[in-house]
Amino acid sequence: MARQSPIMPLAFQAKQKLDLPVGRNAHRLPAYLLEQERVVGAMLDSRKLTLLGPGSFRYAVTSFKVFQLEVNPIVSIGVVNSEGKLKMSATDSELDGLGLVDDFELTLDATLEATDKGLEGEAVLGVSVSQPPLLKLIPPKVLESTGQSILNGILLGIKARVSQQLMKDFAEWCEE
Repeated sequence: MARQSPIMPLAFQAKQKLDLPVGRNAHRLPAYLLEQERVVGAMLDSRKLTLLGPGSFRYAVTSFKVFQLEVNPIVSIGVVNSEGKLKMSATDSELDGLGLVDDFELTLDATLEATDKGLEGEAVLGVSVSQPPLLKLIPPKVLESTGQSILNGILLGIKARVSQQLMKDFAEWCEE
């Protein structure tokens, strides 16, 4: 009897580094990073962010299209502060829009650190999912490269928000 080979899931990831010099009030960055709700709200789109409890958030990632399918990932994020760092990781995720997909997994490992010069950070965003029935005719490599470029776009968007919105919020926080 021939064994069926397991279906290999699609897997892709993106990585982004941040090195953001902060001139004024850089010495206050460690205290600012302790303001989890404020910092996470400035890094992500606060209109799509829900506070679940201390150090726990739910985020509706900006929806995007994959070959005419609208995809809406929702991720639960755990946030921890330690040693001048803010660490974020995905604790749970779900996916709307690709039909019946029950093995979707989104991974997030991000760190934002206060240094003498400003903020340094790194984020790794990954996805593992079986090929949706609606996309069976598209080669897995094409789907993976498309997925990787989507993840890169998400991380670049967050990096831009950190560079602009987070710095604006930090300046406001210092004025308060």
